[in-house]
Amino acid sequence: MTRYATYPSLTDRSVLITGGATGIGATLVREFAAQGARVGFIDLDAASGAALAAELAPASRHAPVFVHADLTDIDALQAAIATVAAACGPVLALLNNAANDVRHSIESTTSASWDQGVAVNLKHQFFAAQAVAPGMQAAGGGSIVNFGSISWMLKQGGMPAYTASKAAVQGLTRGLARDLGRFNIRVNTLVPGWVMTDKQLRLWVDDAARADIARLQCIDQPLMPADIARMALFLAADDSALCTAHDFQVDAGIV
Repeated sequence: MTRYATYPSLTDRSVLITGGATGIGATLVREFAAQGARVGFIDLDAASGAALAAELAPASRHAPVFVHADLTDIDALQAAIATVAAACGPVLALLNNAANDVRHSIESTTSASWDQGVAVNLKHQFFAAQAVAPGMQAAGGGSIVNFGSISWMLKQGGMPAYTASKAAVQGLTRGLARDLGRFNIRVNTLVPGWVMTDKQLRLWVDDAARADIARLQCIDQPLMPADIARMALFLAADDSALCTAHDFQVDAGIV
C-alpha cells in the first residue's frame, strides 16, 4: 500500500505535461498515469518519450500519449496540444514543466541565445495556457501549473536568461490567474528546489554542491522528482479547488 495520496478527481482527467520525457517531467508522467489520468506529454527527445510511453502503457488505466515537438516552435506546440486533446479529451490540467537551465555567462549571451532562453523557459508556458484555456472554460474549470525556480530567489548567477525567465513565470501566473479565474481556471506556480535529477547529478552536483545543499536546506535530505510530482498532483486535483495565483515551493527550506 502506498503511503501517499490518491486523488479520485484525477481518474480519467486529461492531463498535459510539457517536457515529459526525462527528469522531473518523466516522473510527472509516471505519477499522473498511476492516478488513472489520461496523460499526454510533449518533448523534443523523441527516443526517451517513446520509450517512456511504451513502458507505462501496459500497466496504465490509459496508455500515455507522447507527441514529439519542439516547444519553442509555437505552431508545433499548438499542433501537439491539439493532438493530445484529440486523443485524451480537452486538457483539464496543464503542467508547464519544460525548461533548460543551461549555464551561460553575461559575456557569452547574444540576442539570439537570450531569445532562445526565453522561448524554452517562459514563452511556451503562456502559449500552452492560451491553447488549453478554451477547453477548460467549456468544461467549467481546470488547473494550470507553471513551473518556476528558486534560482533567482537565491540570486544565482551564471545563467541570466534562465533566471530572468523563471522570475517572470510568477508574474505570468498571477496575471493569468486573474484573467482566467472567472472561468474557474486556477493558475499556480510550482517552485522546485535543487532536484536530484539524472541531469543535475551528471552535470552540476559535485561534493561541493552537496555540501552547500546540506548547509542551506532546512531538511538535509536529497530533493527528488517524486517530491515535486506529489505537489503537482495536489495542484491538478480538485483538492486544491480554491488555490490560485500562488507559489508552492518544494525546496526543503533552502529559500
